[in-house]
Amino acid sequence: MTQKLLEVNNLKKYFDTKRGKLHAVDDVSFYIYKGETLGVVGESGCGKSTTGRTVLRLIEPTEGEIFFDGIDINSLSQEVMRKKRKEMQIVFQDPYSSLDSRRTVYESIEEPLRVNKIFNNRTDLSNRVFELMNTVGLAERLVNSYPHELDGGRRQRVGIARALALNPSFIVLDEPVSALDVSIQAQILNLMERLQDNLNLTYMFISHNLSVVRHISDRVAVMYLGKIVELASYKNIFINPQHPYTKALLSAVPLPRIDLKLDRIILEGDVPSPINPVPRCRFYGRCPERKEVCKGDLPELREIEAEHFVACHLI
Repeated sequence: MTQKLLEVNNLKKYFDTKRGKLHAVDDVSFYIYKGETLGVVGESGCGKSTTGRTVLRLIEPTEGEIFFDGIDINSLSQEVMRKKRKEMQIVFQDPYSSLDSRRTVYESIEEPLRVNKIFNNRTDLSNRVFELMNTVGLAERLVNSYPHELDGGRRQRVGIARALALNPSFIVLDEPVSALDVSIQAQILNLMERLQDNLNLTYMFISHNLSVVRHISDRVAVMYLGKIVELASYKNIFINPQHPYTKALLSAVPLPRIDLKLDRIILEGDVPSPINPVPRCRFYGRCPERKEVCKGDLPELREIEAEHFVACHLI
């Protein structure tokens, strides 16, 4: 994996509020190699989902560069971007709200094919729908079922089939298993891994569950309040975390055995407001390792070893 499929430079997404600018994504840079999975983790509200939707231009960025397969998609017109988006898809967190309750399984999967006029006749269209259902493990008997008649796992399989319909090379998975039962989570994760191997897909996997991210990711980006604070291979993140926030996140991961003990890092205080944030380390107020130097400028995301980036004055 040496060729970059997605490269994001200094991406920013601000929202106007009555109290000022909300810095949802603030100067974020990263890349994803072809065929790999980049996991993006952090607390709720840290900007994970906004980052994913902005790189697809479902939300227009405030600033920054987004290169997809070498093409600056920020410079593309809406019409050209609509055609380009066939290669870039998303699977949403809640499979019930992301599906039209008035459409059957067949109609939901058929829609992107019909809208993009992929087939000229109904027979080819129908064959493709059944092929997609088979690919994601949906029984043909469910073809005329509505979302409310399906369980969460089957609904999410419909969402995955829709995302695969146009043969994309890159998919943003926005917490695709967080709304599912644990046993169903494992089935969906195994499906995503199998699809990645068979179809040569590249994933951006967004989650707040580090156990899930460890299972599926090649590299992991840790976000806090709109910033990436650490980016490394999943082995380095879990075995050799450097940023104090990453260490705190890892200490909160549930252990599979009650006889195992782990020193928990309890973070004090509340997450600061993302509206007009103070221009210093975002984690300063809650960091158990903070020092005087941390009151200074925002720390830059620096490479401390090969493919291991950290944004911390103490590193």
